[in-house]
Amino acid sequence: MVYTTDKIRNVCLLGHGGDGKTSLVESLLYVTGNIDRLGKVSDGTTVCDFDPEEIKRKISIQTKLAPVETQGYKINVIDTPGYFDFAGEVTQALRVAGCGIIVVSAKDGVNVGTEKSWKMVRNRKLPSFFYVSKIDEENANFDNVYENLRGQFGNSVTPFVIPLFEDGNRPAGVINIVTRKAFKSIDGKITEVPLPDSKKEKIDRLRDALVESVATNSEDLMEKFFNGEEFSEEELLHGLHQGVLSGAITPVCCGSAYTGVGSLQLIKTLIDYAPIPYEGLPEYATDANGEPMELKFDADGKPMAIVFKTIADQYGRFSYFKVVSGKVTADMSLQNVRTGNIEKLGHIYSVCGKKNTEITEVNCGDIAAVAKLNETKTGDTLAAPGLGITLEPIVFATPNYSQAIAPKVKGNEEKIAAGLARLRDEDPAFKVSNNTETHQMIISGAGDIHLDVLCSKLKNKFGVEVELTDAKVPYREKIRKSVNVEGKHKKQSGGHGQYGHVKMTFEPYTEGDFLFEEKTFGGSVPKNFHPAVEKGIREAMVHGVLAGYPLVGLRAILTDGSYHDVDSNELSFKMAARLAYKAGIPQANPCILEPVGIMKVYVPDSCMGDVIGDLNKRRGRILGMNPMGQGEQEVVAEVPMAEISTYALDLRSMTQGRGSFNFEFERYMEAPPAVQQKVIEESKFVDTEE
Repeated sequence: MVYTTDKIRNVCLLGHGGDGKTSLVESLLYVTGNIDRLGKVSDGTTVCDFDPEEIKRKISIQTKLAPVETQGYKINVIDTPGYFDFAGEVTQALRVAGCGIIVVSAKDGVNVGTEKSWKMVRNRKLPSFFYVSKIDEENANFDNVYENLRGQFGNSVTPFVIPLFEDGNRPAGVINIVTRKAFKSIDGKITEVPLPDSKKEKIDRLRDALVESVATNSEDLMEKFFNGEEFSEEELLHGLHQGVLSGAITPVCCGSAYTGVGSLQLIKTLIDYAPIPYEGLPEYATDANGEPMELKFDADGKPMAIVFKTIADQYGRFSYFKVVSGKVTADMSLQNVRTGNIEKLGHIYSVCGKKNTEITEVNCGDIAAVAKLNETKTGDTLAAPGLGITLEPIVFATPNYSQAIAPKVKGNEEKIAAGLARLRDEDPAFKVSNNTETHQMIISGAGDIHLDVLCSKLKNKFGVEVELTDAKVPYREKIRKSVNVEGKHKKQSGGHGQYGHVKMTFEPYTEGDFLFEEKTFGGSVPKNFHPAVEKGIREAMVHGVLAGYPLVGLRAILTDGSYHDVDSNELSFKMAARLAYKAGIPQANPCILEPVGIMKVYVPDSCMGDVIGDLNKRRGRILGMNPMGQGEQEVVAEVPMAEISTYALDLRSMTQGRGSFNFEFERYMEAPPAVQQKVIEESKFVDTEE
């Protein structure tokens, strides 16, 4: 079925891991008849967690799409992972969502994931909803959770649906405050029941608060409110809808995924109050000249879509997209604005978990998927040829946890590189680089679980087993005093021999990595051999004399030497220069340099002491502290790279996941003697092993 823009809602489920997002999607699909069996996360039978890694780990790893079609509406529910390692998936989902539903467990209450989800939704300036899950489980307490939500996130947090308690404190159903209707699960069916007399006063009080919040947003309604007149159902619905859109009202709903209680009321709340695609924020874009512009959803405009998610496997790519202008039809040809190439869309699908249903067209505001767009990546804009408009890209957080990745069986390096390239299409939140100095392939992600999942996918999808180790630190070496040395290469083996003789001065050089000069007199070393001497020194500098790291900051001056008319050649002088290097550098007081960078750490005020103390232990030098607002501080420090290999995990532990940081290389500094000694000792151990 094709849905018009006004019948579409795009909602993103967020929240702490384990708070019930995937189970809620299952319940929404089941109570509306979109599926005929209620799956469970613990059994690996849910619509959204179908990936083998998700079934094995019993957690969501990727963003999944599950359209709930009911009452002539289509609610595109985007289920996102709750674990912090997969925050990149949430970023993709929020790029195309019209609002965020933050799921909170009635048992566990407000968690770090709740706070982070609220922050992400607010940063996108999207309307928010809270859904309190698991209200029927032991130790669940809706009232406590609601008070905590209101205390932490402000007075906009307002109950729309609350639990209906029976037999003391046992949740038996839910009450919709707006409609003053109660619902229970009777013989497995959600049934409307009379509102208990004991609840009427409370419901009226809560509904009056909603009416008052609507009145404050409209002068006409305010006058009506003060005159004691009742709002019509249409006025109340419109006022609440506008309040949600503006962020003045954040509805709270509740329910139980396994009984289905509350699920239909959440759907009604979304249909009535979630933004229609054209009511949300405009699309930000750049025109063909790179100038910023705003686009409004236009059902009659030229076709344009943003690709927000890619699934990649050995069979090819599957691209999820949202139409932001016009409509997209099967077999339509659109231009990838980034590459300039024309992509033929071919077959278009409506996706529900792993089930794909072929459709012929997708209207403005709707979400669908297309296969075999070989050059299109996540974040790309597909538009009518020649339009030249690029939609706002998806910006992922910088991955800060790095490990060296290598095959368990030598010779599989190319298979790793090819597999990671395919996985990068699917998950742009990690990156891969080759360190030419340490000869390691480095993979960087959000945390250890993120990298572990990628390694498992390499094995299962691409048949290559890998192992992760700590990434080597790219140290440097330099000299601290001048020396005068000579190097003589002499070899006689019948016929022409080899002869090269140089006298060199090696000095510290602060203006660059290397400078070669010659100050010979009388042609003691002919000019045609000078480049060979320079080349010999450059090649020797690749390995320092202390621990084998590259030597930098060297001025090499050729002062004298001698040659042989017959036996001298370029190779001989190159070898002589290397001999001079090996003889002279150990006498020039060499030392180890370590890379140091500027680290910016963002933490709650309450964690400042622990974080600063920890940075000091890492030989960090605090440069400043800046208040960021909302109880957060920025700590700026200069920290050696060698001390931060596990910082992503350690900071998460220190701040319960609330902290974040970024690190940028700044310069090389002389390492303390103890560190130098340790580096030298480790290099000897590696040499012995090799």
